[in-house]
Amino acid sequence: MGIDEICRVMKFMCSIDIVRMGLLWTLSLVRSYLHLFFAGRFWGKKCSAYSRQKVTPMSDSQPPVCIVTGATSGLGAAAALALSKEGFFVILVGRSGYSLSKTMAEIRKFNENVQLEAFEVDLSSFASIMEFKESIKQWLFDMNLHPSIQLLINNAGILATSSRVTTHGFDEMMMTNYMGAFSLTQLLLPLLFNSPVQSRIVNVSSFTHRCVNDVHVDTDFVCGKSIVNTKKYPFARLYEYSKLYILFFSYKLHQHILSIDKASQLSVNVADPGAVKTKIMRELPSSLSQLAFSILIPMQLLQFPEEGVSSILDASLAPSGISGMYFFGGNGRTMNSSPLSHDAKLAEKLWETSCHLFSELKSSDEKTAT
Repeated sequence: MGIDEICRVMKFMCSIDIVRMGLLWTLSLVRSYLHLFFAGRFWGKKCSAYSRQKVTPMSDSQPPVCIVTGATSGLGAAAALALSKEGFFVILVGRSGYSLSKTMAEIRKFNENVQLEAFEVDLSSFASIMEFKESIKQWLFDMNLHPSIQLLINNAGILATSSRVTTHGFDEMMMTNYMGAFSLTQLLLPLLFNSPVQSRIVNVSSFTHRCVNDVHVDTDFVCGKSIVNTKKYPFARLYEYSKLYILFFSYKLHQHILSIDKASQLSVNVADPGAVKTKIMRELPSSLSQLAFSILIPMQLLQFPEEGVSSILDASLAPSGISGMYFFGGNGRTMNSSPLSHDAKLAEKLWETSCHLFSELKSSDEKTAT
């Protein structure tokens, strides 16, 4: 390790965000597993569990279509592999065409007959998301498939350690982790509603949301404009906020769908994979991420993607009608997310803020296109 790397490590070690990750994130993870284990034994209700259902083809000639974001590696790639085995026509979405091709090649090693397609999409770019919406509609038409989607998994996320601003002035991490998922979902809702069979949205959150005790949901905070110019970029807290926003959004969307049509076949679930060894911490010094892994492994709290994907699959393949649930711990188990994540007023305010930002992004994109 050179002098520059040592200085970089020391700088991070002195950061309040690293302390937050090392202490609060670990405690939140332990708390989640303790709740899962002791609920129903010593306090509260036993956590509900749901068995996975087999995927039913839409017809003899058409499998259900699934979109997985962040599918170039880690949990996204593991989900794409598992769902292709379940019989889905899997659409892999990611920023790198090379990595997408590599992932598809790896999946085909297990079964060369799986049905896969890939699209390059940058979820920090609204223009890229809009382009994907048009591309997927055209692709469905070209493939002579029903104009619908049966499963959308919003898995993409980053842990940025420095402030980066998108072309629309958004904080890149907030856009990628939250507003990108919100925008993509809004744009694909017509295709999800149009499904002749059950359809589902699975949003990937994180136990780190439990570290948040108070949160702002105003426009400048949600898009990150009030944060990008701060002296020290609070990357750990922003990551926590983005995952809490995902929960607010998921629960509100669940209610929104029911308000439109109580008999709707579209459902929304949240998946929390726990601590998984992926590339999410790629921007941290490698020595720090390895230290974190070495602490979590003896505690049996660190999973590989093949194990961590379990909650995503549980949320995706839960019985029809199971909606608004928080899946954690595998084996189909669900539990309550933090009390703050169930604050209806905050969820409503975030929904309004997000819809406003979405409209602004859409309007800006239309002006640019003309």
